[in-house]
Amino acid sequence: MEDFDYRDQKEGQKPVDLGYLLRKYLRFWPLYLLTAVVFLTAVFFYHRYTVDRFEVSGTVLVGNKSTVESRIFDRSNIFTGELTLDNDVLLLTSKILAKEALKKLHFDVEYYAKTKIKTVELYDRSPIRIEVDWDHLQVAGMEMELHILSPETFMVKDIEPGFWDLNSAVANVDTGIKDRVFRFGEEVKTSRSKFTVFLVNPNQVGEVIIFKLIQPATLESRMASALKVSMVKSMGSALELSLVTTVVEKGRDYINALMEAFIEYDLQEKNRNAENTLKFINQQLAYLEDSLKKAQLELQKFKVENKLVNVSAEFSNILEKMNRLEEEGKDLDFQLSYYESIERYIAGKGRDFSQVIAPSVVGIPDPLLNGLIQTLVHLSQDRRKLLAVVNDNHPEVVKNDMQMQKVQDALQENIVNLIANTKGKKEVIQKEIQQLQRQFVGMPESESQFSSISREFNLRENLYTYLLEKRAEVGIAKASNVSDNTILDYAKIGSLVYPNKRNNYLIALLLGIFLPLGFVMASDLLDPRIKDQRDFKNHFEAPLLGIIGFSDYKNNLVVLDHPRSPVAESFRSLRSAISFIASGKKSKKILVTSSVSGEGKTFCALNLASVMALAGKKTIVVGADLRRPRLSDYFNHKDVIGLSTFLIKKAKAEDIIQKTPQENLFFIPAGPVPPNPAELLLSDGLKDLISYLEENYDMIIFDTAPLGLVSETTDLMRSFDLNIYVVRQYYSRKEHLVMINDLYKNQQVGNVYGVFNGMKGVGYYAKGFTYGYGNAYIFADRNKYLGEYYQMEKKKFSFFKWFRKN
Repeated sequence: MEDFDYRDQKEGQKPVDLGYLLRKYLRFWPLYLLTAVVFLTAVFFYHRYTVDRFEVSGTVLVGNKSTVESRIFDRSNIFTGELTLDNDVLLLTSKILAKEALKKLHFDVEYYAKTKIKTVELYDRSPIRIEVDWDHLQVAGMEMELHILSPETFMVKDIEPGFWDLNSAVANVDTGIKDRVFRFGEEVKTSRSKFTVFLVNPNQVGEVIIFKLIQPATLESRMASALKVSMVKSMGSALELSLVTTVVEKGRDYINALMEAFIEYDLQEKNRNAENTLKFINQQLAYLEDSLKKAQLELQKFKVENKLVNVSAEFSNILEKMNRLEEEGKDLDFQLSYYESIERYIAGKGRDFSQVIAPSVVGIPDPLLNGLIQTLVHLSQDRRKLLAVVNDNHPEVVKNDMQMQKVQDALQENIVNLIANTKGKKEVIQKEIQQLQRQFVGMPESESQFSSISREFNLRENLYTYLLEKRAEVGIAKASNVSDNTILDYAKIGSLVYPNKRNNYLIALLLGIFLPLGFVMASDLLDPRIKDQRDFKNHFEAPLLGIIGFSDYKNNLVVLDHPRSPVAESFRSLRSAISFIASGKKSKKILVTSSVSGEGKTFCALNLASVMALAGKKTIVVGADLRRPRLSDYFNHKDVIGLSTFLIKKAKAEDIIQKTPQENLFFIPAGPVPPNPAELLLSDGLKDLISYLEENYDMIIFDTAPLGLVSETTDLMRSFDLNIYVVRQYYSRKEHLVMINDLYKNQQVGNVYGVFNGMKGVGYYAKGFTYGYGNAYIFADRNKYLGEYYQMEKKKFSFFKWFRKN
């Protein structure tokens, strides 16, 4: 049969075989399972020893506090009714409001209980309650143990530092209260501490409670920074207040207290104007009350002394006119003093207009002035709120100042005009009063005096009555004030936010699978060794002749000692494949080599010769590795004479041929190691020996030195009918095949075929068998077709040995 040159064939590009990849990496499923179990167990214990955190939230509706006048002077939103919530957000997250909320709560002392698993905060479930006098010096931030000895007594001790407590804070604890017995309800007072402990639950005698004092300023900063405020809807005015806490009840109480403090703060700001007005009216009433009593006594004294009971109609008419004009004059004086006080207030108060009294409150019916002052007061209050949380350079403060300046300029101009108009009206009234007074000249002196005294009394009485009415009106207005803000939803329950158990278990499961998978894939990609049949085909240019399974036997004569083993069957498959190569020759010359030592070339040569002998072929195997001869060791023969002895012409061919116990199997040992093995193997003596062997044997198998280590092997390959190149799984390196590939592609050597030796784990690739040259196949030991034909030794399973082999 004509030899076929496989170098002319080029394998086409093949798509990725997903089935192959799955079988390749799924064989490590015990590793994936073990890692996943470890990760899931670690997450379980992490959840067990981690303190849960919950998010508690409430909702508050913010009302619109802007007026028409403020929008007129703010051109940016003159035609829109949008509500800016930035100031309210800053107020809610401010320390001022946090302080007001904490006044209603007992957060300045934290109570904990230690369990076998973790330390938990008790909050309102604590069996004790500690009232702290913060006006006294306190040791805050230090945890201490309180032992409940009896329903009447307790003891304070240090906390025993744990293994991981490297920085002990024992030195900061008040030594004056340590290891002392105190009574519940009794004040504990030292130079560094002052508090009182009350027993809430007498049934907890014997319990140990850990407590920690927290400074109010520290608590305010902590709570203000922990609060998150967000809009419920982008175009709405509802704000959601949320807080992450380890105790749901504690977070719920703080959110609710903060929302109530927010409502109260807004109501206080609205009542501030009414309180200032009441203060002004009360001051005026106190002054008028004294002057009214004085005028009343003077009028009664005058009547008694002059015996006046009634006055004439003319006198009464003139007196009535003069009283009316003087009352109008007093009103104008009151208005003028109010306008002048507003003018002085605007000029001297800078940016604080919170105490300006509206004209409508004091009975001055001027809608424009009233609107301007109300707008200025609202802007001043907004500025005070902003300065509580930001500085003067904040953009919102600058914007507020610009609006206030516009309103202030308009108010200043309006006040100047009102003062001028009021003074003009007052001059007209004064002229009319002077004319009426001239008419009094002709009247009796007593009637004139009575008119003057009566007129003064009536003026003061009318003004006093007017102020009393205004005070009642302002008081009613203050009592009817309600906040523009409303609580929509109180905080009630909390949702678990940390740890996220579902996500953590999912991540642990994925990591437990993909981390070892990534490690296996990375190891596979970085491994320079030939790992499987695909690796062999991808890195070896010559055709694959056969696959030899991995042998666990200590004896290397597997075919002879274990003829029913899978390894022996793989050599039979190799024999079938060889029978089709150079089939026309009576005697076949086969050379067996490899890249480096240890790849099994001697093992393959010896067992290939054995399987040929079993087939009735007269076979001889020659130990041609003169540098490291090992063939004779397999037959327990000493290298007294051999191939090297023949090549130096100190022995004949018949003398170096050794017979084995197996029929038709002979071998020639390498003999003593010569100093020049390369020259001897390339001498004419070797050609003579090969000619002799061709005449007397059917199969001639040469076990040569590794091709990658010596030079003479390349020359020998050109003289043989079949050159078998042994590649061992998980041993031969890919870069070692470069040399034989170059020789093969450049046609420097011919008749090269590969043998894949030491194949393990064939089941994951070929489902129980692998194909070689000529459709020969090798079945695994548990193949359903063969049953127990191939008897293998049963071994105990070891995970580490399994992972190392795979």
